[in-house]
Amino acid sequence: MGYRLAADAVLLLHLGFIAFAVLGGLLALRWRLAPWLHLPAVAWAAWVEASGGLCPLTPLENRLRVLAGQSGYPGGFIEHYLVPLIYPAGLTRELQLALAGFVVLVNLAVYAWVWRRRVSRAR
Repeated sequence: MGYRLAADAVLLLHLGFIAFAVLGGLLALRWRLAPWLHLPAVAWAAWVEASGGLCPLTPLENRLRVLAGQSGYPGGFIEHYLVPLIYPAGLTRELQLALAGFVVLVNLAVYAWVWRRRVSRAR
């Protein structure tokens, strides 16, 4: 039971990281130091997708699931609803490159908006 809970926690952390990489730039509207945490996360997420690599959280989660006696993602809320978001079926190399570009473009737009807003406030 402990390994399964740990694997579920890693899955939630993984989902949180993905959400932070895509939308974390919005935190820069309130917290001036947010880009120092967010931009490295964006770079990592884009690199993992563009290189076709694996995030270290994936093998960690899978190892914890094996230790819990599981094979794959049977049943349960987390496995049923969150796993398809993090590990979509049919994830191809082209889709990974598109996801990397999406992460970068969304964040370029967010930071352009943050920068314009800060410049207009400074005036």
